[in-house]
Amino acid sequence: MSTSPIYAVTGAFGYSGKYIAQKLLAQGRDVITLTNSADRANDFGGRVKAYPFNFENLDELTNSLRGVEVLYNTYWVRFNHRMFKHADAVHNTLVLFDAARRAGVRRIVHVSITNPSESSPLEYFSGKARLERALIESSLPYAILRPTVLFGKEDILINNIAWALRHFPAFGLFGAGDYKLQPIYVEDLAELAVQQGARDDNAIINAIGPETFTYRELAQHIAQLIGVRRLIVPLPPLMAYWVGKMISLFTRDVMITREEIAGLMANLLFVDTPATGTTRLTDWISHHAATLGRHYTSELARRRNRAAQYESN
Repeated sequence: MSTSPIYAVTGAFGYSGKYIAQKLLAQGRDVITLTNSADRANDFGGRVKAYPFNFENLDELTNSLRGVEVLYNTYWVRFNHRMFKHADAVHNTLVLFDAARRAGVRRIVHVSITNPSESSPLEYFSGKARLERALIESSLPYAILRPTVLFGKEDILINNIAWALRHFPAFGLFGAGDYKLQPIYVEDLAELAVQQGARDDNAIINAIGPETFTYRELAQHIAQLIGVRRLIVPLPPLMAYWVGKMISLFTRDVMITREEIAGLMANLLFVDTPATGTTRLTDWISHHAATLGRHYTSELARRRNRAAQYESN
């Protein structure tokens, strides 16, 4: 292993981790990745060595992190499924933090979520809060980044809203659609992560974009920018969930969960702090309007196929 400092990124062959790795490589850093998909196709041409997570073997995981200067952690799961659980993700991340401490990692940059709370009834937010507390209480210097919704070429949420708008005569909101989101560009998040990796002070930062939308406004903007006219109608949240459930049967995916709807409607993807990203979602959609939403992007397909590169929108 190289004697120069090493920078470890979880999931560098996936979505947000890929952009963090790209920015580190552009700085001339030696980069490794911890991954469950070591054979996944990627654009790095062998420049990023892959190690398995080895959550079940603390010694092996620790050895993988020897010589690492900064660990950038993006590891998580979006929802509970028979293949993965939030509780497992929490346990595994705690093991990862322990391995980093044992290996002498200087700093952890950890991707969390806005408005985490251990008292939340939503496992996504309570699990993220538990991990934040564990990192804060550890001896490791840290930066905790709290993004809302990410957008970029490998995005799921924004792409699939556009897909639904292209393929159905109406788009259903969960209730009135007056709850807010602040999407951040994945490259802006990666830039923030790399900047924080170079610092020494502990920090907790809301990673949000420069535009704030209600969910209704978001759907309206996407429809306008991709050039479709659709009815955007409020629905009882349970009815909207079952519509999404029926679409999920067709796509063999999980389009939306009840917990995600509850988090949206509770305004947990909104914070009243200054933007940390600079890229406007509306500008990005305008640039990608011809391709956005042409094809459905499946979360579960990415999980099932550990060899294929993430598709771009």
